[in-house]
Parts: sequence; C-alpha cells; structure tokens
Amino acid sequence: MSNPLSETDLLWCADQLWQAQQSGAPCPPLTDSFAAITPEEAYAIQGINVRRRMEVAGLHGPVARRVGLKIGLTSRAVQEWLGVNEPDFGWLLSDMVIEPEGTAPLQRLLQPRGEGEIAFILKRDLAGPGVTAADVLAATDHVLPAIEVVDSRVRDWKVKYADTVADNASSGMYVTGREPILPSRVDFEQCGMTLRKNGSVVSTGAGAACLGSPVLAVAWLANTFGRLGITLHAGEIILSGALGPVSPVVHGDQLEVAISGLGTASATFLKEG
Repeated sequence: MSNPLSETDLLWCADQLWQAQQSGAPCPPLTDSFAAITPEEAYAIQGINVRRRMEVAGLHGPVARRVGLKIGLTSRAVQEWLGVNEPDFGWLLSDMVIEPEGTAPLQRLLQPRGEGEIAFILKRDLAGPGVTAADVLAATDHVLPAIEVVDSRVRDWKVKYADTVADNASSGMYVTGREPILPSRVDFEQCGMTLRKNGSVVSTGAGAACLGSPVLAVAWLANTFGRLGITLHAGEIILSGALGPVSPVVHGDQLEVAISGLGTASATFLKEG
C-alpha cells in the first residue's frame, strides 16, 4: 500500500498543471511521479487550481467565478479505457465561456478537442443523495445544445484516471446554442447528435451514449455531490457528458453540433495575437 500524498506533494502536482496552462507547454502525467494517486487526492489537486482561478487569475487574467459543473467519462468505452466504472466531474468557470456562435481563443488552449453535449440549466437547487431522473427534470429550467472543448495540460493526452480528474476533468471551454428548449420536448435517450468540422461530419452519437441518458448523468452528479455535502445551485449550467467521439481542433476550424429536438451550437477557433 502506497503512502498518501503530503500537502507538499499535492501542491507540487497542482503547480505542474498550473504552469503548463500558463506556459502553453503540456507537462508529463502526474502519475509518472506518483503512480498511486487516489481519486480523493486527484480531486484535492483539482481543487487547488480551481481556487487559484477564482482567487488569483483566470484564463484571461481577471479572476473567474463558478458558473456550473461538467461531467466527464460518461462513455462506457472511455471508462473501460481508464479502468473505472463511474464518471468524473469538473468545475465550469466564467473564463471558460465562449459566446454563442463566437470565437474560441485558441491561444488559451493547449490540446483542444470538441464534443457534442446537452447542457442543463437549473431553475432550482438540486441536492443529493436520492436524486432521481424525475427530480433532475423537475429542477431543470431548460436545456441547450452545447460543444464542450475538452483540453489537457498533460502531454499528448497520456492520461490515467487520476491525471484527468486532477486536471479539472480535462476541461477547456464550452459554447451553447441560443434557443432554450423545455426538457419535456426532448427525448434524452434517443436524440441524435451530429458534430461537423468545417462542414464535414466528424462525430455522431445519441443520448443513450451518455450514461444511458444525460438526465441520469446529472442525477449521478447531484448524488455524488450530496455525499460531499455540495449542492447544485439554481441558475447553474451542467454539461452532462459527450454524446459521441471527440474531434481535435486547430486554428481556423469551425465546429457545429446539431442535436435532434434542441437545435445547433457552434464556435470558430482562432489564435489571436
């Protein structure tokens, strides 16, 4: 049995990811240095850098604020690849928002990839344990199509479970569509997703690919947070997880996701300056 990481070790790990983001040069996997990082330790590392973004400096300079949560690893294939049997989560901050149909500042990203998702916007607090799919729908004001731009501070995306958790669940930025849709109008299991890059289809999927249903993914998050004594708040956005495979993006690319019953969301990726 390995020794737990000390506070100094946790801070060193957080520093590697922080410096990678600031410099634009990805770092080696944290698990190269600490092979047996536990999930609890990985989330502690995540928390150090999320607090830095909220107290020291965000991606664009000014400090960021919490706007919601993201759920990752909702695909069974990805879980099997990383040797886990449940998703992970990360924090959405105000410095991660791309305006609808807007421009993603590529210079703030290291190794970006886009994926199509459904975003849930809450109208009331959601607190586990015991949250059901019906509770999620009752607490949801509206849903939107979304593109999550996942990113990694870890070189070449050579991540294990602890690496991605520590890296705020490999978060980058996100963009949503403009038109709010009532959840009662969406077939969350059967809805189809198409992701296009520069007009060509690069990914397809369906709601069932996300933990059986994106609604169940949000319930998982609420119940996981309930065990931690954390509440999902009214007004927050929840990115529920990918409906299909990711696609890398580079300067000049335009991504558009279309989800049946929800419409479209898009962004253009440009490196400014």
